[in-house]
Amino acid sequence: MTDHVQPLRPGSDGAATAAGDAESVYSPHHDTASGPPGAGEPAGTLPVPAVQSMLDGIPGSVTFLLPVSDADGAVTDFHIAAASPEALDIGARRGKELIGLSVAGTYPTVVGSPLWEGYLQALRTGVRYEGEPFEYQEVLAGIPRLSRFAVRASASLGGLIVSWVRLDSGEREQRRLAVMQRLGGMGWADWDLVQNTITWSDETYTVFDRDRAAGPITLEDLAAHAVPEDLPELSGAMEGLLGTCRPVDHTFRLTTSGGEVRHVRIVAEAESDVRGRPVEVHGFFQDLTAAKRAQAQLLESQQAALVHRSQLTAERDVAERLQHALLPLTHQSLSMAGLTVDVAYHPLQEGLNVGGDWYSAIKLPDGSALLVIGDVAGHGLDAVATMAQLRFTAKGMAITGMPLPAILTRLNTLLLHTAERSFSTATMIMAHYEPATSKLTWVQAGHPPPLLLRRGSAAYLAAPAGILLGAVPDPRYEAASMHLRPGDQLLLYTDGLIEKPREDLDTSLARLAGAAVRSAADSGVLEGILNALVDPVARRDDVCALHVSLRSPAGPDPAVPAPAVS
Repeated sequence: MTDHVQPLRPGSDGAATAAGDAESVYSPHHDTASGPPGAGEPAGTLPVPAVQSMLDGIPGSVTFLLPVSDADGAVTDFHIAAASPEALDIGARRGKELIGLSVAGTYPTVVGSPLWEGYLQALRTGVRYEGEPFEYQEVLAGIPRLSRFAVRASASLGGLIVSWVRLDSGEREQRRLAVMQRLGGMGWADWDLVQNTITWSDETYTVFDRDRAAGPITLEDLAAHAVPEDLPELSGAMEGLLGTCRPVDHTFRLTTSGGEVRHVRIVAEAESDVRGRPVEVHGFFQDLTAAKRAQAQLLESQQAALVHRSQLTAERDVAERLQHALLPLTHQSLSMAGLTVDVAYHPLQEGLNVGGDWYSAIKLPDGSALLVIGDVAGHGLDAVATMAQLRFTAKGMAITGMPLPAILTRLNTLLLHTAERSFSTATMIMAHYEPATSKLTWVQAGHPPPLLLRRGSAAYLAAPAGILLGAVPDPRYEAASMHLRPGDQLLLYTDGLIEKPREDLDTSLARLAGAAVRSAADSGVLEGILNALVDPVARRDDVCALHVSLRSPAGPDPAVPAPAVS
């Protein structure tokens, strides 16, 4: 069975007309009770442009549908012959974009639906169709869209005048509003003070954790739901709102039926009559409990950070006090017994300016000078503790006048028999300078030899016998002596100044001697040596150095033999 479709062609304004008699498409005199016109049968004398002109003046979504019949006269489809300018379908097609579309081809799920049967019945009986809201789903860009329409269809001019209203647009707005309220923890409320009616949104009941069967709360009773501490301020805010129409933006706490304390914000304003009396109040409630909890947690974290910062500050202060107790300064220049002593101390460990290296440069009670430099094996607090013990013990014994070799022997015993310490060793040089004779007496315990700068050349002093401290129970320590001449410079240092990975000791000592000679002519000898030898990034050990120079002529005739050097 073949369908017979009345072909449509444009009229003078672009609207479609039926093929055949261009001026005879739809007939107002056609008996709709006898069914639609047969296939190819002229429908009357009303032209399509006239129908379109009528729809052009109609607001909303209205179309004129032309039935399409098969050979047996059964309606198999409808074509849209005219459309109002505001007509809008689910596919966002508007006005004349709809003209010429096939209902069955464009909206296939309509065929066979109650709406389709309503179309056929209205066309057959002439009785207006107005059914239940019709749901239609269309897939656009891969996204299914389901909408609800209220549709009316009336038989007229041999076809159907169809109008519709889209219901889901308002419903979608309501859903959006509900989602926004839920995500924001907000609910709106209206109070009609004249009619004594209150309207709450569903989310407002959620904010108050209130059963909907219990109904909303009046503004006068609102304060009664606040915790006692917040009652006075909330009561005052409500009195201002209802008395002088003063807007409210106030946060209070309430206790829910489940015993939870919630932080709730109310924002409301009143509308007044001509006498200034409030007649309506509109506003919203917002649950700020989560925000307040996050704020409290943030404040707690800030307080904890403040306490931690205070602890770090206190620890830093203790560290600085410890530094000054163990070592006077990391950089300083001292004058004693006719000598100038420049000091440089760079611990490897950042943050705590103490390490395993140490020095002492003090004036003894008899006017002589004591110069000490040492290095405890390892790093960290254990090395610091051992360093402090050796430094202060050596200084104490030297002040009593004990010979230098004896001091080293006792320090060795101290390291071996300190039970609370793990096994540790240390190297050390002690030197005693007598200004009256310019005599320098020194001992060493496994430490790199002092470097003497004299008349533009450099030489290392020959080291007396002495093994590092803490190595053996019965070590032998000897002293060596020499006389300093005016202009002599002596460098005491720890191995952190010279050592480099995979470099032998002789090469390291030669490199130090070369740097010292190049720097000797400058006023900042020690600074020049440090700049030449120490890489602040790559160094792997503490660095400590004492640069000693004789300030003025003193002692015996300059013809005193030069000291033995190595």
